[in-house]
Amino acid sequence: MASTETKTPQDAGSVEAGLDALEAGTVGRPTFRQTFVNKILPPVVAVAVVLVVWQGLISFGVVTDPTKLPSPGAVWDTVREAWLQGTLLGYIWTSVSRGLLGFLFALLIGTPLGLLVARVKFVRAAIGPILSGLQSLPSVAWVPPAVIWLGLNNSMMYAVILLGAVPSIANGLVSGVDQVPPLFLRAGRTMGATGLKGTWHITLPAALPGYVAGLKQGWAFSWRSLMAAEIIASFPDLGVGLGQLLENGRNASDMALVFEAILLILVVGIAIDLLIFSPLERWVLRSRGLLVRS
Repeated sequence: MASTETKTPQDAGSVEAGLDALEAGTVGRPTFRQTFVNKILPPVVAVAVVLVVWQGLISFGVVTDPTKLPSPGAVWDTVREAWLQGTLLGYIWTSVSRGLLGFLFALLIGTPLGLLVARVKFVRAAIGPILSGLQSLPSVAWVPPAVIWLGLNNSMMYAVILLGAVPSIANGLVSGVDQVPPLFLRAGRTMGATGLKGTWHITLPAALPGYVAGLKQGWAFSWRSLMAAEIIASFPDLGVGLGQLLENGRNASDMALVFEAILLILVVGIAIDLLIFSPLERWVLRSRGLLVRS
């Protein structure tokens, strides 16, 4: 005789939770050894290999002219001298403060612009292709007109950053909104989430993966735009940032100084990504059940 038992919603929820637990394979917090082997050791090994190859090119006479390729020790001495003189952090802060402030302005402009392009068909048809074209335009192209329009000042720097970063942020948000399932929007409207409320509670949370990708790319464009502006539009009143430091090394034919600037630019870019965007990406993926530790 067939059973007439029916499952209650609580039973269904328990079964679903159990299946999710089996699929996720949730484990405890990783040990220090696991973190060291999986996260710390690989980049350390990569940096060590680069340094060994670099030093090998000099030690084995492949490159004999120090004006072409300085040794790692010479570059380290240059960095150490800047640190002892108290100028190293000044170089970094000048560029980082400009970059982060410019990126914040780009965020405030690119986010509503992206929502407008994503939700209004006429606006998308009118400026959507322009945003895509601007995103592919090299940031250095904006430096000469920005200097002519605004002069050699910080406003010029921020203008170049905005022109480089806003299209990436807006396009990332448009891509994220386009991937929001229509069912989410219909469910939101059913529950009264329309207009700005629907955008804040439904559209933006659902579009977060694409939006975060756009933010990450927008920061990369911000940083590159700023370096181009500092290299080309150098002026004493603007202070010495990392781009200006790179240009100073070129003017002095000091390759150790050039490599110092390149390494500092690289380190700052990696640090911002590790401290801000990588945790943000992991949070977004984990909140959607897409990042499971194994």
